Amino acid sequence: MEYPPRKIAIAIDLSDESAHAVRWAVQNYLRPSDHVIILHVRPTSLLYGADWGAWESTDAAKAADREIKEHVEEEFDALTLAKARELAEPLKAAGIPFRVHIVKDHDMKERLCLEVERLGVSACIMGSRGFGAHGRTRKSRLGSVSDYCVHHSLLYNIC
Repeated sequence: MEYPPRKIAIAIDLSDESAHAVRWAVQNYLRPSDHVIILHVRPTSLLYGADWGAWESTDAAKAADREIKEHVEEEFDALTLAKARELAEPLKAAGIPFRVHIVKDHDMKERLCLEVERLGVSACIMGSRGFGAHGRTRKSRLGSVSDYCVHHSLLYNIC
């Protein structure tokens, strides 16, 4: 039976749980005709919104500081892309077409929901902070991002 292609997002956060989510998707959910988007929302600068108080700085110090921040951002971007590609290896091995989509935002939960809607995917697969269906109790919950997406996204979320 021939199935129409679907567009499926796999949300990753570069963790072991994300690697498991990709492997699970390949083994249990994805079809060879699907188009997969490996989606990662990277936090903006780690110092976003930090208030260090008033301090005097020269133009040279500001320029040097800016260069250091840009270098750190470039290095982190390269590391993020390399790790995302590494997590996508099971897709490559299975011959399932994919692309890596990385965006930056300070509110990762909200941006993830917005991105899956903007990209027009059929479903979003994501990890659940290491809790499987058997590991959850009534008091334990999904990870905060998974939980937020389950309650605020307009599409199917598979956690």
